Amino acid sequence: MIDLHLHLDGSLPPALLIRLAELEGVLLPSNNLNELAPYISVPKNCRSLNEFLQKFDLPVSCMQSEQTLKEAAWGLVKELADQGLRYAEIRFAPQLHQRKGLTQKQAVEAVISGMEAGKEERDLKTGLILCCMRGKDNEKENMETIRLAALFLGKGVCGADLAGAEALYPTKDYESLFASARENHVPITIHAGEADGPDSVRAALAMGASRIGHGVRGAEDPKLMQEIIDKQITLEICVTSNYQTKAVLEGQIHPILKLLRQGAAVTVNTDDMTVCNTTLADEFEYLRKKGMTKEEEMRLLLNGAEGAFLSEEEKQELKTEILSRFKK
Repeated sequence: MIDLHLHLDGSLPPALLIRLAELEGVLLPSNNLNELAPYISVPKNCRSLNEFLQKFDLPVSCMQSEQTLKEAAWGLVKELADQGLRYAEIRFAPQLHQRKGLTQKQAVEAVISGMEAGKEERDLKTGLILCCMRGKDNEKENMETIRLAALFLGKGVCGADLAGAEALYPTKDYESLFASARENHVPITIHAGEADGPDSVRAALAMGASRIGHGVRGAEDPKLMQEIIDKQITLEICVTSNYQTKAVLEGQIHPILKLLRQGAAVTVNTDDMTVCNTTLADEFEYLRKKGMTKEEEMRLLLNGAEGAFLSEEEKQELKTEILSRFKK
């Protein structure tokens, strides 16, 4: 299995979060896993992306040192390997981990170190995506994130992203930021078409994104969707998350299988395993219940391999393994 859209701070196993809180001296609402859940996972009646994003506050506060960032990355990679994943791209925003004096560079190095340690003796490849953040007065921090993505490209880092409150801070406002990423040959994926509509996706494509984080609201514009299909832009779809953030409204049929059948390069991802209370296996099981065929499951996995920020040789290795699995 392949997960291309997975946030570190939204996917920490609860028991690991308790350990990190102890190391950081953060007082949790409870050390009981069941009682802690409402503070780190969204309820079924989550109202919006902005409410969804509030669940990241606690885990981010527990990752403000090199030790906790390393342990967080190590623990998540171990969890993914135990779930049977073969490739995962983990993303985080280094500028959110500077409250106690860390530089962004130190934060990136700590996460890379933890990911490498977590992969030891496990058959799992990983890449790290550095997220710039939507917001006010953080242009300098975002440019530093892009600089670090270029510096560590091929040394643990595989790409750059833009995350945060999409409806409040339009994608088009970050063109100059991603011009720098293009100049430095950093692969780009951008959160778009989640809380905002097709124009956000269109802006992300204009900024050089070869992948779109979510992108489901691009389906509201048939002409735009045809462009995405023609260019084979990878859509990092996260079904459970889309319902929780109201990118897809409750009662609506999620468009992922329709888009797949139209020829779009859609992929299946978790977004935030803990915040969303899901796993990649859960996501695929949901789609099976909605009519996904075995051949379509294979195509979704092959799309993930093709869209990965990997070399052509590494992509082919994943594809060969996927094809071998479905021939059994």
